[in-house]
Amino acid sequence: MTTILGLSGSLRRASFNSGLLRAAQQVAPDGVTLTIGSIRDVPLYDGDLEAAEGIPAAVTALTDQLAAAGGLLLVTPEYNNGIPGVFKNAIDWMSRGDGLKIFKGKPVAVIGASPGNFGTAHAQSHWLPVLRTLDTRPWFEGRLMMSRAGDLFDDRGNLIDDRSRQRLADFVAGFAASLTPTEVR
Repeated sequence: MTTILGLSGSLRRASFNSGLLRAAQQVAPDGVTLTIGSIRDVPLYDGDLEAAEGIPAAVTALTDQLAAAGGLLLVTPEYNNGIPGVFKNAIDWMSRGDGLKIFKGKPVAVIGASPGNFGTAHAQSHWLPVLRTLDTRPWFEGRLMMSRAGDLFDDRGNLIDDRSRQRLADFVAGFAASLTPTEVR
């Protein structure tokens, strides 16, 4: 059984990216479990908070999920041509303490959906220095950017476009197949 942790970088209830993550979970091939984690309860990073209280429970839950997963799927919105602050904040928290060694060598794939014409090309590129710094192993065999997401999702953020679902299914299957036996958890 292959386990992949999926994180959406949006907090919006009807988010295209949260919908894309739910769809990825639905189209994952047999033998692949895509677990959806949540960044919703991760506080803004504050070194004083960390010193006084340690790593927040929401962050510990995410790092535990990441440790148990063979790979990480980041589903990123793009805000002002870059990474959403709330998403980067969650990853920053997750890298604190022992979290940094959990990222080391972890296979990571990045996808996203945007109402604009360029999908999430800029945000996906902006993740690369972060993933390099965390010493992850980015998966470059596939790329998935869904542009004009308003035409692909319903008003509740569910992916309704069959062609896009197939592209997503192919992407998830390719990423899962790339995980080596030691990463399959």
